Amino acid sequence: MRFFRVISLVLATGFGLGYSPIASGTTGSLPGVALAWILWSLIPSPIHQIFLALFLVLAAVPICSYAESFYHMKDDRRIVADEYLTFPVCVIGLPIIEHPLLLAVAFVTCRGFDILKPWPAYQSQRLPRGWGIVADDVFASLYSLAINHVIWRMWSSMNPVF
Repeated sequence: MRFFRVISLVLATGFGLGYSPIASGTTGSLPGVALAWILWSLIPSPIHQIFLALFLVLAAVPICSYAESFYHMKDDRRIVADEYLTFPVCVIGLPIIEHPLLLAVAFVTCRGFDILKPWPAYQSQRLPRGWGIVADDVFASLYSLAINHVIWRMWSSMNPVF
C-alpha cells in the first residue's frame, strides 16, 4: 500500500515538479512535452494518438483524485499530473518530430488556455475529485490543439518546403 501511495504522489506531482515555488503548473507541464515527443515518435498515426491521449487523460483522473484526498485540498497546486498527462492532446496530428518548434508553440498555447480557462474549462472544475482537476486541462488542451493546427496550416502554407 505504501508503494502505491508513493508512486501515485510521484506521478501526481510530476516527479516533484509540482513542488516548484513559482508557476508549479507551468513547471509541471514540462514532462508532457517530453511525453508527447517520445510517444508521437513511436506512434505517428493521428488515430492512434487520439486513443493514447484519451488513455493518458483517463489515467490522470485517479492519480489526481488520490493526490487530492492525500493533500486534503481541491486541485492543490502540487498536483500537476493533469497538466502533463493532458499535454499530448495539444499536438495530436501535428508533425512535432519533424518540426519540434511546434512543441514550444503548443506549450505556450496550452498554458495560455489553462490560465485563461475559457468556457467551459472554468466551469468544468466543479466536477468532483479528479474529474474536476483534469477536465479544465482537457478543454485547455482541445482549444490549444485547434489553434496549433491553425498555426501549423498557416505556417506550412507560407513555407511550401515544409
